[in-house]
Amino acid sequence: MPAQSTAAAPVFSKDIAPIIYQHCASCHRTGEIAPMPLLSYEEVRPWAASIREMVATGAMPPWHSAAPKGQFSNDRRLSAAERESILRWVAAGAPKGDVKDLPPLPEFTENWEIGRPDAVFTMPEPYTVPASGVIAYQNFTVPTNFTEEKWVQAIEVRPGTRSVVHHILVFVSGKRPNEAYTQIVPQRPRRSQAGTDEQSSKMADTLFATTAPGTNAMVFQPGTAMRVPAGARIRFQIHYTTNGKEVSDRSSVGMIFAKQPPEKEMHTSAFFNPQLVLPAGAADVMVPSTIRFDQDVHLTALFPHTHLRGKSWDYKIVYPDGRAETVLPIPHYDFNWQTYYIFTTPLAIPKGSKLEAVAHYDNSVNNKSNPILQKRFIGGNRPGTRCSIPASIIRSMRNRQCGQALAIETPRKRTL
Repeated sequence: MPAQSTAAAPVFSKDIAPIIYQHCASCHRTGEIAPMPLLSYEEVRPWAASIREMVATGAMPPWHSAAPKGQFSNDRRLSAAERESILRWVAAGAPKGDVKDLPPLPEFTENWEIGRPDAVFTMPEPYTVPASGVIAYQNFTVPTNFTEEKWVQAIEVRPGTRSVVHHILVFVSGKRPNEAYTQIVPQRPRRSQAGTDEQSSKMADTLFATTAPGTNAMVFQPGTAMRVPAGARIRFQIHYTTNGKEVSDRSSVGMIFAKQPPEKEMHTSAFFNPQLVLPAGAADVMVPSTIRFDQDVHLTALFPHTHLRGKSWDYKIVYPDGRAETVLPIPHYDFNWQTYYIFTTPLAIPKGSKLEAVAHYDNSVNNKSNPILQKRFIGGNRPGTRCSIPASIIRSMRNRQCGQALAIETPRKRTL
């Protein structure tokens, strides 16, 4: 009879640990958002069956875009070979292997993904999160005391108590308004540069950084940075969730400065549809929003955001010649995981192009995440009682001589 050859079963030390260190350790370590650390065989082995299920279904590592692998630089999906190794390892009884084959543990610098920050801004006082209830979005403002403009090469938002912080938006005051695009669906006036009261002043702030389950710290390529003007204020807008125990939170944002002014300026912006209405029981409500680019830009990232009733997103570029290209399909949106989708190669978008964003909502009994059934909802910011306005956060860049852009890369506008 011909001999039958079978490949040796994968072992943790040589085959599985490298996969976990690369794809899982950033969250699955002490003090981070995941519920358990997965850095040693002793920590991983009790979860082998659960890991098999999560990997087999694609639930972990979390990634929700259906775009081809390679389109986004932060794509967390396992390769086919990595997935197969984990499934074979569990099927073989999850053997440990020789500890001499273990790779070095991944290194993390003082819990900051970006490394040691040049400046850290922290909420002025701790905020007490109650044990239960729905909490309105909280805003906290901190002065930078910058005496000159700063160019930020890397930025990271760090929740003080991750168990009660769902997401944080960080805004900066005093930045130039984004003139790279006009929202045309629904039509909205351009944002004014200054407000006359507290609310309009908040609206004049510019979105600068975010954190949420699934997002990453932002580190820009050499020659690209974000501007913070002298005398700017930092505003934290925080979505807290209760977990049955009263705790306090004091979150921070850290920045690393560029060594010299950049050639390209990175911008972050957002557009949304404030006319959201979800009829009671409606299983599929389409909510569109569209912007038109008023100058050439490079689109570097997209961040779709809805709350518990959001079920899908689709982003399409329509070029001036009529061509259309889907750039970010998300067939199964999950509020529990918020992701900045960062293009491997920034998209060069000519003036006159449109970015069409379509969100779909499920307000029916079939939506297991629907917190309140048989109710009509309108747009708002509290996930339990209202529905978040479908918002699209954009990062873009342009060359420095060109002025500004969207959450895009743009050539830096020189200041006198």
